[in-house]
Amino acid sequence: MRTRRGLCYPREDVFVDEIGVKRTDFAPCDMLCRKRQRFSPVVAGKSDMFDALPDDLVISILSRLSSSASCPSDFFNVLITCKRLNRFALQPLVLSKASPKLFAVKAENWSESAHRFLKSCADAGNVEACYTLGMIRFYCLQNRGSGASLMAKAAISSHSPALYSLAVIQFNGSGGSKNDKDLRAGVALCARAAFLGHVDAMRELGHCLQDGYGVRQNITEGRRFLVQANARELAAGLSSASVSNICTRSWPTWSPHPIPQPDNRQQTVPGCPLLSDFGCNVPAPEVHPANKFLTEWFGSRDGIPGQGLRLCSHVGCGRPETRKHEFRRCSVCGSVNYCSRACQALDWKLRHKAECAPVERWLDEEGVGGDGMEEVIAES
Repeated sequence: MRTRRGLCYPREDVFVDEIGVKRTDFAPCDMLCRKRQRFSPVVAGKSDMFDALPDDLVISILSRLSSSASCPSDFFNVLITCKRLNRFALQPLVLSKASPKLFAVKAENWSESAHRFLKSCADAGNVEACYTLGMIRFYCLQNRGSGASLMAKAAISSHSPALYSLAVIQFNGSGGSKNDKDLRAGVALCARAAFLGHVDAMRELGHCLQDGYGVRQNITEGRRFLVQANARELAAGLSSASVSNICTRSWPTWSPHPIPQPDNRQQTVPGCPLLSDFGCNVPAPEVHPANKFLTEWFGSRDGIPGQGLRLCSHVGCGRPETRKHEFRRCSVCGSVNYCSRACQALDWKLRHKAECAPVERWLDEEGVGGDGMEEVIAES
């Protein structure tokens, strides 16, 4: 209906001054039209701006989100928002930049869907996903070949934790027999990881040089690597403290007695133990999600990875034995065992120094099994 000036009266689906004009005497066909207009890209004369965004811009935003996500829910909440975001969030470009905290799944929540998502990230070229999935497959799912291949894929991309983990496998002959140990290969992998700044690799390499383990003995060079590991750990602690605004006045003091927890394997200490020699008390570095998953996985199984097998006694490691008597025991008490010299050095000043007590003929407690007499490791 038109006025004298040719203007039209508003219909029921047109908004005037942002106030909707409603009618009660509409036919059923009008209701169908209304519902269809609800899903139209044009609502009240305005277009849907999200649908107008270019695809490459949406992918760029999702890539930034995946690289900065602090927990899995930060990213997965986007997947259930709409089909377009779900489709773009699973693009290889987005998954290749995912942060380690994005796929830091807990052991109790492990499922086939979580396995597939980690596999998708690894196939997209995410080195952290390759390392994490490789550790899970090698130690938890006992798929040694596939796990070692994924860790090797990450190591080729100069991923220092993967290089160090492969070195531990070579030192222990994990997944095989005692004859499969390759000490020289382990030292070479440790040297590469130490060159990239991996603290545990520096510590392991320092002990190898001091003891002449897999390399010609060089006590001076070994001590240099140990001091360098301590210095790098101190620098990392100072950097993390400045970012999180932690007060550092209490660092010069250190308590040699850890605070016991209900779980015997979980100890809370005021700071990083190795730096206590220098009068510093730096907060311990955050455990890698892969090691945290191993600890939770075998912790839910009462800390027993298999019949006659043991876990590394260092609380931040979580690696299990793949055969009997694979890890080295303490040469004094024989009650603890370690996958590497680096774990032994950390755990010694973390808690075992206050607990270690000589026990006569501890080697006869379980007898000789596996590949023969297991190795012992001297406390320092």
